[in-house]
Amino acid sequence: MHATNSTNRRRFERFALRPMYTPVAVRLMDNEHFTLEGHAYDISEGGIRFELDHPIAPGTPIAMQITLPTNQGDIGPGRSVFVMGNVVWIDDSEPGPVQMALVITRFVRLGDRERLLKRLASGTYARAA
Repeated sequence: MHATNSTNRRRFERFALRPMYTPVAVRLMDNEHFTLEGHAYDISEGGIRFELDHPIAPGTPIAMQITLPTNQGDIGPGRSVFVMGNVVWIDDSEPGPVQMALVITRFVRLGDRERLLKRLASGTYARAA
């Protein structure tokens, strides 16, 4: 019998997002405004894969507003989750927007983590490979 190592190293389950409907806004820590805009590709409790027009170097701490799509018509503050974290990798091998990954180090507002987990558990999002 041949054993394979197919262990998932991820701590949290990832969910695919529809980038066109999942905008993100990014703020570098030396700036008080969200100045960069992009889209998210997938998300988990511990991180997010996203794209921006400008690369951010791995190791850079950032704040991010993630506006989750919803079918309930919610346009209030419940749609957005605010997180802080560190960029852990970038892929700028293709022309155009740069894909990056952020490890979430903390949720900013009271209830942001719970709001995200509730949305992920709602069955709205497919599990990412």
